Amino acid sequence: MTSSELWTRATADRHDAEEAEMSSAVVLGPTLAFLAELAGDGRALEFVVGTGRVGVPLRERGVPVVGIELSEHMAAVLRRKIDEDSLPVVIGDMATTVVGGEFTLVHLVYNTISNLLTQDEQVECFRNAARHLGPGGRFVIELNVPPLRLLPPGQFAVPFDVSERHLGFDTFDMVEQILVSHHLTRDGDDGRYRRGNRRVADWEGAPFTPDSTKHISVWRKPA
Repeated sequence: MTSSELWTRATADRHDAEEAEMSSAVVLGPTLAFLAELAGDGRALEFVVGTGRVGVPLRERGVPVVGIELSEHMAAVLRRKIDEDSLPVVIGDMATTVVGGEFTLVHLVYNTISNLLTQDEQVECFRNAARHLGPGGRFVIELNVPPLRLLPPGQFAVPFDVSERHLGFDTFDMVEQILVSHHLTRDGDDGRYRRGNRRVADWEGAPFTPDSTKHISVWRKPA
């Protein structure tokens, strides 16, 4: 077991509604085009397939997809959208779980590698990706770049969303090199708090610069 936190049934059931913007055609279109081109005529393996935000539409584009997911509750939500034969899912963690067959693409999107809180676990994740890739296959990671330049001296938190229904801010532990995203969502008179760890992407291929807020990184297994 890795240090990844398990998603509860309640969190999984409301996940798609809370992430509706990330499932829009504007966001997903470039992502799916990028991944489908790399997959080519081969199969894709999605680490942390979640509720199928990327995996399901990628499969609908004709790319055979297999998923690895730590949370059975997230996988259950995905299963409401597509059957097991069309998109198989193996319950397990991305750093050690092995599925059968060879893939031309392994992808890990939306900051999910930061669910692994130690460098050793992240290295094992890369090794696991390589284990599944055929010669010339690609491993793709999408990851935010921490906005450290926004931090004045002595400050360790930066807000990224302040709205009527949601307050989001990141806190930084410079010594441990860990970023934690905090979310406080207002639902009627009740409030819900959740947090997710992430560390340091443009699917349309824009150059990465010192001002970029995320990166898409592609590693190719030698042929």
